[in-house]
Amino acid sequence: MASESAFAPAPLPLCACAPSPVAWVLHDGKAGMRSQALGLAEATGFAVVEKPLFIRFPWSLLPPQLWFLPRFAAAGGRRLLAPPWPDLVVACGRNAALPALLVRRLSGARTVAAQIQDPRVGRGEFDLMVVPEHDRLRGPRVILTRGATHRVTRKRLEEAKARFPALAAMPRPVLSVLIGGSNRSYRLSLAKLAEIAEALAAVLRTEGGSVLLTPSRRTGEAGLALLRERLRGLPAEIWEGKGENPYFGYLAFADAFLVTADSVSMVSEAAATGKPVHIIDLPGGNGKFARFHEAFRKAGITRPFAGRIESWSYPIPDDTARAGERLRALVFEGALRRTGA
Repeated sequence: MASESAFAPAPLPLCACAPSPVAWVLHDGKAGMRSQALGLAEATGFAVVEKPLFIRFPWSLLPPQLWFLPRFAAAGGRRLLAPPWPDLVVACGRNAALPALLVRRLSGARTVAAQIQDPRVGRGEFDLMVVPEHDRLRGPRVILTRGATHRVTRKRLEEAKARFPALAAMPRPVLSVLIGGSNRSYRLSLAKLAEIAEALAAVLRTEGGSVLLTPSRRTGEAGLALLRERLRGLPAEIWEGKGENPYFGYLAFADAFLVTADSVSMVSEAAATGKPVHIIDLPGGNGKFARFHEAFRKAGITRPFAGRIESWSYPIPDDTARAGERLRALVFEGALRRTGA
């Protein structure tokens, strides 16, 4: 079992009268990017202000390296990126990198700027880059993580159990299934989804228990309909995007996980519970994904899904808390230098 430090940063106040530091979170609106950026910012313990960036034409057609007047790239950019400046800005994804650096510059470098993933632009200006090991970026301002940063904490899981009490009545063992979809690296076809559904049905019939299944936007309506049809009549709950999202409840009540290989974020979030994580392989992949999955297998966190549910344990990765503590220290160190303390 991981220590408490894996779930909450240690307090490091300047003084009792000091205002709570503020962190801005910049992302492109995608669920994975949002989760990573919010998770890292929340791990600092600072007050968090979320600022999604919706990139406008013509900037949306250009790589960030070619952006002119980046403050105007996002819809409402002048309003979104305006003083009072935060103590910390956390960006995730290439479209958030230049806006984050703009905030740092306009604040007179008082704002600490952190980037999740390799920004490929402005690397020398960021105070910290939080980069997964399967990326190639290395350097003195880089902190490496095994997987993706995320929002899964012990406290949030306990809160989810209280918020979704009906899930406690699901037959044990509970298999939580996280389904992604096709992306630039993997292909998840309806035929593959049918195979997954049949495998889930076989597990329920032979091993008992129940399934809690959540799709992503990339699963698609047709994929969701197929899963619903194939699992009808079985002890399975599928979230269809209506009402409060039970995602953290599905994580909290799981005895084991089944996760498609296309999402580093979903695998990392499942691993934050310490429960067995079975990976469903998909057609495709690339070098980065191969390195990520190999690292998680070697660490004893994941195993390939072979048609049955296994049980094992592993030390819970503490990447998010570790990176959050590093950022917290950078912010307070900068404040101490400015005050001459």
